[in-house]
Amino acid sequence: MVRSVIKGCGSALPHRVMTNADMSKVVDTSDEWIVERTGIKARHIAGEGETTRTLGTEAARRALDHAGIAASEVDLLIVATATPDQTFPATATLIQADLGITKGAAFDVQAVCSGFVYGLGLADAMIKAGQSRCALVIGSETFSRILDWTDRTTCVLFGDGAGAVVLRGETVPDSPDSPGILVSRLRSDGRYHDKLYVDGGPSTTKTVGHLRMEGREVFKHAVVNIASVMEEAMAEAGVKAGAVDWFVPHQANRRILEGTARKLGIPEERIVMTLDRHGNTSAASIPLAFDVAVKDGRIRKGDLVLFEAMGGGFTWGAVLARY
Repeated sequence: MVRSVIKGCGSALPHRVMTNADMSKVVDTSDEWIVERTGIKARHIAGEGETTRTLGTEAARRALDHAGIAASEVDLLIVATATPDQTFPATATLIQADLGITKGAAFDVQAVCSGFVYGLGLADAMIKAGQSRCALVIGSETFSRILDWTDRTTCVLFGDGAGAVVLRGETVPDSPDSPGILVSRLRSDGRYHDKLYVDGGPSTTKTVGHLRMEGREVFKHAVVNIASVMEEAMAEAGVKAGAVDWFVPHQANRRILEGTARKLGIPEERIVMTLDRHGNTSAASIPLAFDVAVKDGRIRKGDLVLFEAMGGGFTWGAVLARY
């Protein structure tokens, strides 16, 4: 069978690091308050000349280098982002041009924090359908540009960054032990759109707007929704939680990550957590965390990896892959 095999990964972060001590100079907060409620200690903030496009391009180049694959082989480029450089064209087309890719398709996916798992699911479907042979899936965000820096309940949570993976269609034995994406499950429920949203847009306010969130409501739905879709993915693949080598979740809140893992019986030592140094980087958080764990040697070829995320919409999803 044809599977979408992860051949390489890469990431990029802005130069500026903003610690909780730095944050306390902007809003009425403290390191203790932020760490206790979120687990975040620092985040990267994009500076002049650093955009969703530039970060995404850098992450993509590193992923291609890691994979040992030339940009000319890529025939599909998907960028998951809620903070594009422009309303249009898609940031994916800008990154496509930066990489010198002139074939195939490039487009953005807007599922907020779930964007990367949505992008993986779409790329996997297109590879299996024969519409693509080699895909770049990028999560890139500059959430600092849509934050209300007077709202301590939201501005302390988010950071900027990008991560990318290279997928290539390969014929492998039909077995859970073979490399590639085994299952992807994507969900959404628009009834809860006002629990996590941006209060602006071209068609309504003619502005970019700022991020708004009802934190308790998001937390309440997150653990239930995420655990449910992860269970679906594992059941479809015919594997138990104990067989999962690494849980690479969206880095939203330490309590959500630990609560979800506990609900599924996944040991805390199997959770890849970069939340403390990156904050919530929305669609970039999963590929960022994956890249860190691959490069530091924790995640190795042959490991079974479970990705999950939930974001505004609500959107949520899970992808199970054999690396």
